[in-house]
Amino acid sequence: MNTPDPRRLDELTERLEAAAQRLRTGELGVEEAGALVEECAQLASAAAAELDRLARAPLDGVAPGQGELL
Repeated sequence: MNTPDPRRLDELTERLEAAAQRLRTGELGVEEAGALVEECAQLASAAAAELDRLARAPLDGVAPGQGELL
C-alpha cells in the first residue's frame, strides 16, 4: 500500500474538474465524450481510494489505542 499523499488527492480532483469542464462544453463527439466519462469514473475511483487511505492513516505514526502492549 502506498503512503497517503494529500497532493495526490488534489491532483485527481484537478483532473476530474478539467474533465468535467470539457464535458460541459458540449464540443466533444460521442466517442470522445464516452471515453472521457470512463476516465472520470477511473479518476473518481482512484480519488475515493486515496481519500480512504488518508482517512485511515495515523496522524503521528501510531493510531490512538494501537501502541505496543509490552
